Amino acid sequence: MTSILPDAAPTNWVDQYAPAGLRPWLKLGRFDRPTGIWLLMLPGWMGLSLAAAMRGKAPDPILLLLFLVGAALMRAAGCAYNDIVDRDIDAKVARTAGRPIPSGQISVKQAWAFVVGCCLVSLLILLALNGWAIGLGIASLALVAAYPFMKRITWWPQAWLGLTFNWGALMGFAAGSSGAPGWPAALLYAGLVFWTLGYDTIYAVQDLEDDALAGVKSSALRLGGQAPRAVLGFYVASFCLVLLGAWVAGLGPLFLTPVALFALHLSRQAARLEVTDPRGALALFKSNTWAGAVLVVALAVGAWKPGGLF
Repeated sequence: MTSILPDAAPTNWVDQYAPAGLRPWLKLGRFDRPTGIWLLMLPGWMGLSLAAAMRGKAPDPILLLLFLVGAALMRAAGCAYNDIVDRDIDAKVARTAGRPIPSGQISVKQAWAFVVGCCLVSLLILLALNGWAIGLGIASLALVAAYPFMKRITWWPQAWLGLTFNWGALMGFAAGSSGAPGWPAALLYAGLVFWTLGYDTIYAVQDLEDDALAGVKSSALRLGGQAPRAVLGFYVASFCLVLLGAWVAGLGPLFLTPVALFALHLSRQAARLEVTDPRGALALFKSNTWAGAVLVVALAVGAWKPGGLF
């Protein structure tokens, strides 16, 4: 079996410091595994940074904070919803069998209450944004609702996750610009979809054998030994689309150095990926928080544009 890793590291803060009664709830929302919060939040920060840079300004810190809290809550709600839908599958996979629902720590009804609670607080945050951002936030619910079923009907649920997880880039741009997302935001979003397709294919390497036994699909299963080459292709597409979006936005030359570091980071991930090394795949996946943070910086410093990008 390749699924030898626990769902979260034994040293995670929830198991070490949280009260015993809260641990199942925090684990239901994946607060013991914060990488997903960052990967959901960072596209929103990228959209905010791009919108601000096009106006020659720094992103609004209040909006950055709202997107952070909103991402944490919506990621928690999405994970709980995913666990409700996937509870029978999770029970068959070694890495996920100990999650609160399949292990019996939290009932399905309790999990639904958790989802509703997180969504209600997220709604209050959403209503603090402008009309375009609110509309985009509501539209994202269709992507979220469909995601858990994608692994049953397509080999590419990672692509759907890319559409879902990076929707915040469009919302962030709308919130930061008080208008509809234009071509710069659309190109950034498209680039980030390929970024997620790459890093979630890496993540899926952990469950190759268990996913096959459980009868669910993933890009890692579909690609097999060609996964490293495919991930490199996804990352090249991501970098090209992000670069094109920056050019259309007219970002300044300071954008180039950090975005080159972003490209280097992604290329090193693809070079180091081995489909027989689930532990290494998990480490590569987690490193995408740094890649995303570098891209946020690249977009933010692009506000300095004496003569445009090229």
